Amino acid sequence: MSTPKVVVVMGVAGTGKTTIGPLLAARLGVPYAEGDDFHPPANIAKMSAGTPLTDDDRWPWLDAIGSWAHGRAGLGGVVSCSALKRSYRDRLRAEAPGVVFVHLAGDRGLIEDRMSHRQGHFMPTALLDSQFATLQPLQEDEAGVSVDVSGSPEEITARATKALAELP
Repeated sequence: MSTPKVVVVMGVAGTGKTTIGPLLAARLGVPYAEGDDFHPPANIAKMSAGTPLTDDDRWPWLDAIGSWAHGRAGLGGVVSCSALKRSYRDRLRAEAPGVVFVHLAGDRGLIEDRMSHRQGHFMPTALLDSQFATLQPLQEDEAGVSVDVSGSPEEITARATKALAELP
């Protein structure tokens, strides 16, 4: 990628956004922003209690991420954001038109297993079904790539870097 892009690392909970995001940012030589840090406290409280967020809960969060991405236009950056629905990605693109997406995708069993082993995260495994039910994978007209989450973080990052380099 000749001009640094702003990359949104997306996917359901447990796919490794918080692990792969910083690795990808380091590989691309750009800053990383943790999408969860953009959530207002009320959203974190809802998710911690096992209550899925509504679209109305998500709009301010998506706007904050979009604003960060807009500020990185031409400079590059990587931000994690579930971006499960097309409407969420459209909202991010409205704020930051040049963003590209890396969809971390994988088998539900693998993702649930990884979620059950992580510590200190507010998202309970119980919300995984609602995440998969909400997920609308990238469509052909959306700038981005889908990357399988099997293997080590380094292998996943290498696949993501290669796929991004092959984008037109």
